[in-house]
Amino acid sequence: MIEPDNKTLTVQQQCSLIRLPRSSYYYHPLGITDEELEIMNRIDKIYTDYPFYGVRKITEELRKRGSIYNHKRIYRLMKLMGIEAIRPRKSTIGGLSKPNKDHLIYPYLLRDVKITNSNQVWSSDITYLPLYNDFVYLVAVIDWFSRYVLSWELSNSLDVYFCLIALERSLKQGKPEIFNTDQGSQFTSKYFSEMVIGNQIKMSMDSKGRALDNIFIERLWRSLKYEDIYLKEYRSIQDLREGLKKYFDFYNNRRIHQSLNYKTPAEVYFN
Repeated sequence: MIEPDNKTLTVQQQCSLIRLPRSSYYYHPLGITDEELEIMNRIDKIYTDYPFYGVRKITEELRKRGSIYNHKRIYRLMKLMGIEAIRPRKSTIGGLSKPNKDHLIYPYLLRDVKITNSNQVWSSDITYLPLYNDFVYLVAVIDWFSRYVLSWELSNSLDVYFCLIALERSLKQGKPEIFNTDQGSQFTSKYFSEMVIGNQIKMSMDSKGRALDNIFIERLWRSLKYEDIYLKEYRSIQDLREGLKKYFDFYNNRRIHQSLNYKTPAEVYFN
Protein backbone atom coordinates (compact mmCIF):
# COMPACT_ATOMS: atom_id res chain seq x y z
CA MET A 1 0.00 0.00 0.00
CA ILE A 2 1.15 3.52 -0.68
CA GLU A 3 1.41 6.14 1.99
CA PRO A 4 -1.29 8.69 1.13
CA ASP A 5 -0.82 12.40 0.60
CA ASN A 6 -3.27 14.96 -0.73
CA LYS A 7 -2.66 13.83 -4.33
CA THR A 8 -3.35 10.13 -3.88
CA LEU A 9 -6.16 7.87 -2.74
CA THR A 10 -6.94 7.75 0.95
CA VAL A 11 -6.16 4.62 2.94
CA GLN A 12 -9.88 3.77 3.03
CA GLN A 13 -10.20 4.16 -0.76
CA GLN A 14 -7.13 2.03 -1.45
CA CYS A 15 -8.25 -0.74 0.88
CA SER A 16 -11.73 -0.71 -0.64
CA LEU A 17 -10.38 -1.02 -4.19
CA ILE A 18 -8.30 -4.09 -3.39
CA ARG A 19 -10.64 -5.56 -0.74
CA LEU A 20 -8.06 -5.26 2.02
CA PRO A 21 -9.11 -4.84 5.67
CA ARG A 22 -7.96 -1.44 6.91
CA SER A 23 -6.25 -3.09 9.86
CA SER A 24 -3.99 -4.97 7.44
CA TYR A 25 -2.77 -1.68 5.98
CA TYR A 26 -0.96 -0.88 9.19
CA TYR A 27 0.55 -4.35 9.47
CA HIS A 28 4.27 -4.85 9.83
CA PRO A 29 5.69 -8.34 10.40
CA LEU A 30 5.44 -9.39 14.00
CA GLY A 31 8.53 -10.17 16.00
CA ILE A 32 10.68 -7.29 14.73
CA THR A 33 12.34 -5.80 17.76
CA ASP A 34 14.10 -2.47 18.07
CA GLU A 35 17.37 -4.39 18.09
CA GLU A 36 16.53 -6.12 14.82
CA LEU A 37 15.52 -2.84 13.20
CA GLU A 38 18.95 -1.53 14.13
CA ILE A 39 20.58 -4.63 12.64
CA MET A 40 18.55 -4.15 9.45
CA ASN A 41 19.76 -0.57 9.20
CA ARG A 42 23.36 -1.76 9.56
CA ILE A 43 22.76 -4.39 6.90
CA ASP A 44 21.31 -1.74 4.59
CA LYS A 45 24.45 0.40 4.87
CA ILE A 46 26.72 -2.55 4.13
CA TYR A 47 24.56 -3.69 1.22
CA THR A 48 24.48 -0.16 -0.23
CA ASP A 49 28.29 -0.22 -0.38
CA TYR A 50 28.64 -3.88 -1.35
CA PRO A 51 25.51 -5.12 -3.18
CA PHE A 52 27.43 -8.24 -4.23
CA TYR A 53 27.75 -9.36 -0.57
CA GLY A 54 25.63 -12.34 0.44
CA VAL A 55 24.48 -13.45 3.86
CA ARG A 56 27.81 -14.83 5.08
CA LYS A 57 29.88 -11.86 3.91
CA ILE A 58 27.46 -9.39 5.48
CA THR A 59 27.52 -11.43 8.69
CA GLU A 60 31.33 -11.31 8.66
CA GLU A 61 31.36 -7.57 7.88
CA LEU A 62 29.06 -6.97 10.86
CA ARG A 63 31.42 -9.02 13.02
CA LYS A 64 34.39 -6.90 11.91
CA ARG A 65 32.41 -3.83 12.93
CA GLY A 66 31.85 -5.24 16.41
CA SER A 67 28.44 -6.93 16.03
CA ILE A 68 28.34 -10.73 16.23
CA TYR A 69 25.19 -12.41 14.91
CA ASN A 70 24.25 -15.86 13.66
CA HIS A 71 24.13 -15.95 9.85
CA LYS A 72 20.67 -17.53 10.00
CA ARG A 73 19.36 -14.43 11.74
CA ILE A 74 20.98 -12.19 9.12
CA TYR A 75 19.42 -14.34 6.38
CA ARG A 76 15.95 -13.90 7.92
CA LEU A 77 16.33 -10.13 8.18
CA MET A 78 17.71 -9.80 4.65
CA LYS A 79 14.75 -11.79 3.39
CA LEU A 80 12.40 -9.39 5.19
CA MET A 81 14.28 -6.45 3.67
CA GLY A 82 14.02 -8.14 0.28
CA ILE A 83 17.71 -8.09 -0.56
CA GLU A 84 20.24 -10.66 -1.71
CA ALA A 85 23.64 -10.55 -3.35
CA ILE A 86 23.80 -9.30 -6.92
CA ARG A 87 26.04 -11.77 -8.72
CA PRO A 88 26.00 -14.18 -11.64
CA ARG A 89 24.69 -17.40 -10.19
CA LYS A 90 22.08 -19.88 -11.25
CA SER A 91 18.58 -18.98 -9.96
CA THR A 92 19.78 -15.76 -8.31
CA ILE A 93 17.77 -12.60 -8.81
CA GLY A 94 19.24 -9.36 -7.47
CA GLY A 95 16.88 -6.80 -5.97
CA LEU A 96 14.03 -6.76 -3.56
CA SER A 97 11.96 -9.77 -4.52
CA LYS A 98 11.93 -13.00 -6.48
CA PRO A 99 9.51 -13.52 -9.36
CA ASN A 100 6.20 -15.24 -8.89
CA LYS A 101 6.45 -18.54 -10.78
CA ASP A 102 3.04 -17.88 -12.35
CA HIS A 103 4.09 -14.49 -13.72
CA LEU A 104 5.50 -13.91 -17.20
CA ILE A 105 9.21 -13.03 -17.41
CA TYR A 106 10.27 -10.79 -20.29
CA PRO A 107 13.71 -10.96 -21.97
CA TYR A 108 16.43 -8.40 -21.29
CA LEU A 109 16.45 -6.08 -24.33
CA LEU A 110 19.31 -3.72 -23.50
CA ARG A 111 22.45 -5.78 -23.95
CA ASP A 112 24.76 -3.85 -26.33
CA VAL A 113 22.07 -1.21 -26.92
CA LYS A 114 23.49 2.33 -27.16
CA ILE A 115 21.46 4.84 -25.17
CA THR A 116 21.37 8.05 -27.21
CA ASN A 117 18.37 10.09 -26.06
CA SER A 118 15.82 10.73 -23.33
CA ASN A 119 12.70 8.55 -23.27
CA GLN A 120 14.56 5.74 -25.01
CA VAL A 121 14.83 3.62 -21.85
CA TRP A 122 13.23 3.99 -18.44
CA SER A 123 13.76 1.66 -15.52
CA SER A 124 12.25 1.05 -12.10
CA ASP A 125 13.46 -0.53 -8.89
CA ILE A 126 12.60 -0.78 -5.19
CA THR A 127 14.81 -0.14 -2.18
CA TYR A 128 14.56 -0.44 1.62
CA LEU A 129 14.62 2.83 3.58
CA PRO A 130 15.24 2.94 7.34
CA LEU A 131 13.15 5.09 9.66
CA TYR A 132 13.35 5.71 13.37
CA ASN A 133 11.77 2.55 14.87
CA ASP A 134 10.35 1.55 11.47
CA PHE A 135 11.11 1.06 7.78
CA VAL A 136 9.43 1.54 4.40
CA TYR A 137 10.06 0.72 0.76
CA LEU A 138 10.68 3.23 -2.03
CA VAL A 139 10.07 2.70 -5.75
CA ALA A 140 11.31 5.11 -8.41
CA VAL A 141 11.22 5.43 -12.21
CA ILE A 142 14.33 6.88 -13.87
CA ASP A 143 15.25 7.86 -17.42
CA TRP A 144 18.51 6.12 -18.35
CA PHE A 145 19.94 8.76 -20.69
CA SER A 146 19.45 11.79 -18.44
CA ARG A 147 19.26 10.08 -15.00
CA TYR A 148 16.08 12.14 -14.47
CA VAL A 149 13.78 10.75 -11.75
CA LEU A 150 10.33 10.76 -13.32
CA SER A 151 8.36 9.57 -10.30
CA TRP A 152 8.59 7.80 -6.95
CA GLU A 153 6.33 6.41 -4.24
CA LEU A 154 6.53 4.95 -0.72
CA SER A 155 4.89 1.85 0.70
CA ASN A 156 4.95 -0.08 3.96
CA SER A 157 4.67 -3.38 2.08
CA LEU A 158 6.07 -4.97 -1.08
CA ASP A 159 2.82 -5.04 -3.02
CA VAL A 160 2.37 -3.97 -6.65
CA TYR A 161 0.13 -0.96 -6.04
CA PHE A 162 2.74 1.63 -5.13
CA CYS A 163 4.69 0.57 -8.22
CA LEU A 164 1.60 1.14 -10.35
CA ILE A 165 1.14 4.60 -8.86
CA ALA A 166 4.73 5.52 -9.72
CA LEU A 167 4.40 4.11 -13.24
CA GLU A 168 1.15 5.98 -13.87
CA ARG A 169 2.71 9.27 -12.71
CA SER A 170 5.75 8.81 -14.92
CA LEU A 171 3.61 8.14 -18.00
CA LYS A 172 1.99 11.53 -17.56
CA GLN A 173 5.39 13.05 -18.42
CA GLY A 174 6.20 10.99 -21.48
CA LYS A 175 6.66 7.46 -22.78
CA PRO A 176 9.81 5.38 -23.29
CA GLU A 177 10.54 2.91 -26.04
CA ILE A 178 11.68 0.32 -23.47
CA PHE A 179 10.83 -0.07 -19.78
CA ASN A 180 13.35 -2.13 -17.80
CA THR A 181 12.89 -3.72 -14.34
CA ASP A 182 14.18 -6.64 -12.34
CA GLN A 183 12.20 -9.87 -12.10
CA GLY A 184 10.49 -9.00 -8.82
CA SER A 185 6.88 -10.10 -8.44
CA GLN A 186 5.70 -6.47 -8.42
CA PHE A 187 7.00 -5.95 -11.96
CA THR A 188 6.10 -9.38 -13.34
CA SER A 189 2.49 -9.01 -12.15
CA LYS A 190 -0.10 -8.73 -14.90
CA TYR A 191 -1.24 -5.35 -13.54
CA PHE A 192 2.19 -3.80 -14.05
CA SER A 193 3.06 -5.46 -17.35
CA GLU A 194 -0.37 -4.67 -18.80
CA MET A 195 0.06 -0.98 -18.00
CA VAL A 196 3.47 -0.96 -19.69
CA ILE A 197 2.51 -2.96 -22.77
CA GLY A 198 -0.88 -1.27 -23.00
CA ASN A 199 0.98 1.98 -23.63
CA GLN A 200 2.88 0.41 -26.55
CA ILE A 201 6.12 0.16 -24.56
CA LYS A 202 8.50 -2.79 -24.82
CA MET A 203 9.00 -4.62 -21.52
CA SER A 204 12.55 -5.61 -20.56
CA MET A 205 13.71 -7.48 -17.46
CA ASP A 206 17.15 -7.83 -15.95
CA SER A 207 18.96 -11.06 -16.59
CA LYS A 208 19.88 -13.25 -13.65
CA GLY A 209 22.95 -11.91 -11.91
CA ARG A 210 22.22 -8.43 -13.20
CA ALA A 211 25.01 -6.46 -11.59
CA LEU A 212 25.18 -4.00 -14.49
CA ASP A 213 21.72 -4.38 -16.01
CA ASN A 214 20.08 -1.64 -13.93
CA ILE A 215 23.15 0.26 -12.79
CA PHE A 216 21.74 3.79 -13.10
CA ILE A 217 19.01 3.30 -10.53
CA GLU A 218 21.42 1.40 -8.27
CA ARG A 219 23.62 4.51 -8.34
CA LEU A 220 20.57 6.63 -7.54
CA TRP A 221 19.89 4.58 -4.40
CA ARG A 222 23.46 5.01 -3.20
CA SER A 223 23.39 8.78 -3.80
CA LEU A 224 20.03 9.13 -2.07
CA LYS A 225 21.09 7.20 1.01
CA TYR A 226 24.47 8.84 1.50
CA GLU A 227 23.39 12.36 0.59
CA ASP A 228 20.08 12.37 2.46
CA ILE A 229 18.67 9.28 4.24
CA TYR A 230 21.67 8.42 6.42
CA LEU A 231 22.29 12.08 7.23
CA LYS A 232 18.71 12.99 8.16
CA GLU A 233 17.55 9.83 10.02
CA TYR A 234 13.87 10.55 9.42
CA ARG A 235 11.57 9.79 12.32
CA SER A 236 8.24 9.43 10.47
CA ILE A 237 6.87 8.58 7.05
CA GLN A 238 5.49 12.10 6.74
CA ASP A 239 8.92 13.62 7.39
CA LEU A 240 10.50 11.15 4.99
CA ARG A 241 8.02 12.01 2.24
CA GLU A 242 8.76 15.72 2.59
CA GLY A 243 12.48 15.02 2.66
CA LEU A 244 12.28 12.91 -0.50
CA LYS A 245 10.38 15.66 -2.31
CA LYS A 246 13.20 18.07 -1.52
CA TYR A 247 15.95 15.59 -2.36
CA PHE A 248 14.54 14.53 -5.73
CA ASP A 249 13.96 18.19 -6.63
CA PHE A 250 17.64 18.79 -5.81
CA TYR A 251 18.73 15.64 -7.65
CA ASN A 252 16.80 16.49 -10.82
CA ASN A 253 17.27 20.25 -10.98
CA ARG A 254 20.43 21.24 -9.13
CA ARG A 255 22.74 18.25 -8.68
CA ILE A 256 25.26 18.21 -11.53
CA HIS A 257 26.59 14.89 -12.84
CA GLN A 258 30.08 14.37 -14.18
CA SER A 259 28.72 11.70 -16.54
CA LEU A 260 26.34 14.34 -17.97
CA ASN A 261 29.16 16.82 -18.63
CA TYR A 262 28.30 18.59 -15.38
CA LYS A 263 24.70 19.21 -16.35
CA THR A 264 21.67 18.37 -14.23
CA PRO A 265 19.31 15.52 -15.16
CA ALA A 266 16.55 18.05 -15.91
CA GLU A 267 18.80 20.00 -18.28
CA VAL A 268 19.52 16.81 -20.24
CA TYR A 269 16.03 15.31 -20.08
CA PHE A 270 14.21 18.41 -21.28
CA ASN A 271 16.83 19.50 -23.80
